[in-house]
Amino acid sequence: MSAAPPLPIIALNRLAFGPTAESVAELQKAGLKSWIDRQLAPDDSSDIDVHERLPSVRLLVKYPASEKWPAVNDSRPLLHLDRPTDSFWSLADGHNPIAGAERQMPWLEVAAATLLRAAHSRWQLREVLCDFWHNHFNVDASRNHMVSAALPAYDRDVIRAHCLGNFRELLEAVATSAAMLVYLNNRSSRAGSANENYARELLELHTLGRGAYLNTLYDRWRDVPGATEGHPQGYIDQDVYEAARAFTGWTIADGTGLGGGMTLPATGAFTYVEAWHDGYQKRVLGHEFDPFQAPMADGRKVLDLVADHPATAWNVCTRLACRLVADRPPESLVKAAVQVWIENRRRPDQIARVVRAIALSREFAGTWGRKVKRPLEVVASFTHATGIDLIPTSGLIGELNNSSQRLFGWAAPNGHPDNMAYWLGGSIMLRRWSLLLGLAEDRWKTGVLTPSEHLSGPSTIGAVAREWQRVLAGWEPPDRSVDVILAGMRIDPNARIMPDSKDIDAKLRRIVAYTAMAPWFHLR
Repeated sequence: MSAAPPLPIIALNRLAFGPTAESVAELQKAGLKSWIDRQLAPDDSSDIDVHERLPSVRLLVKYPASEKWPAVNDSRPLLHLDRPTDSFWSLADGHNPIAGAERQMPWLEVAAATLLRAAHSRWQLREVLCDFWHNHFNVDASRNHMVSAALPAYDRDVIRAHCLGNFRELLEAVATSAAMLVYLNNRSSRAGSANENYARELLELHTLGRGAYLNTLYDRWRDVPGATEGHPQGYIDQDVYEAARAFTGWTIADGTGLGGGMTLPATGAFTYVEAWHDGYQKRVLGHEFDPFQAPMADGRKVLDLVADHPATAWNVCTRLACRLVADRPPESLVKAAVQVWIENRRRPDQIARVVRAIALSREFAGTWGRKVKRPLEVVASFTHATGIDLIPTSGLIGELNNSSQRLFGWAAPNGHPDNMAYWLGGSIMLRRWSLLLGLAEDRWKTGVLTPSEHLSGPSTIGAVAREWQRVLAGWEPPDRSVDVILAGMRIDPNARIMPDSKDIDAKLRRIVAYTAMAPWFHLR
């Protein structure tokens, strides 16, 4: 596409889940800087649409009878979002006779709430960043009942509570969350048999990044440039092994036996078991750890080291710029973001300051079309543009799963791919088009679209279709996709219609959905 949209449209497609007429007017009136500042200081009490809609969401729970439970076919509200984990940790106990569909409910409820907030929250930038951090600190709740039970607290108290805050604090919140401790197996890590999974992903994905993995070049810690001065350029496997030892004893209260007739309570809460910790000396990233430090001091020192490492600043700022700007963000933008990151690493709003710097940069405004919307963004932006009063349903969540965006169900710890090539694959494109048509035709009972309500009097099909193209884009896209669509549907663009024309809404719904399949709707 040769021309870029106006800056408010670019901003609302990147810093929000697509524009609405109201959000465009609000941004234009406030100016981008003031709008961003307001978005980076969200007030939950004013998120009225979300507060009013969440209690009305219902999810289908259906499974056949067995010898252990009766058949169920219910439509239930979101019961787990705000409850403490210990009140439903029994869902995580594999010895309890509970249907799998019941065990999945906390996970599906968080997915439903995520969809609703993307569509209706006033604080759109926070929702974009929650999506980013969930992907960065990925856990898979779809295959593990403990992770499912822990997911509401992970979303509420870890990701949402820290998404605009300080990265070091976010790191520790993640490290002590039941969801991550289960997903990456640290809950079972003991002195003498330290589990490496969490330590490896902490270094490779969460902080320093794969680019800082230097084991192919060096196999001894002191050979890594800068290591003997305590400033290694990167990390090697020895750092992973030693970091894993530092996190032994970081576990959860899951009913495990402690010996001597004692057991941990079964609450799902984080707990530290000193007897399981390897207290002997360690060396991580060129830093010596004295033996037998205070409880949790070894793990916290690792978190300090990785949070402050220059490679972490580069890795995380690159990923933020990739999410908000381009698959391959300009190096000048990443360098500027890294400087803000380092200068503010002790501030409580470090992340917000970095996001602000990226969003107000020259590169942000000059890189339109270098990202493509993922299915969640397609759903939310179509909802915003059309005015559908989106109600998340089990059917819609299932269709998102089929479109390759499994909310909180991506198996690998690296999270969903954040590049255009993956999301423009043939089968995924067909699924995203199916999403649009299904939303327009209310296949999953998510909200009715009545395009004829926009008709104020007699008009032609062509004029209405072109008006919907403008509404969907938020500006005047420089193409004639509606003419191609009408020709393909064998509809005369000059045919006149009235607001009460028979079956006009069924025809217009398809026109609206087909129009939203044009490339300009999916770029950002």
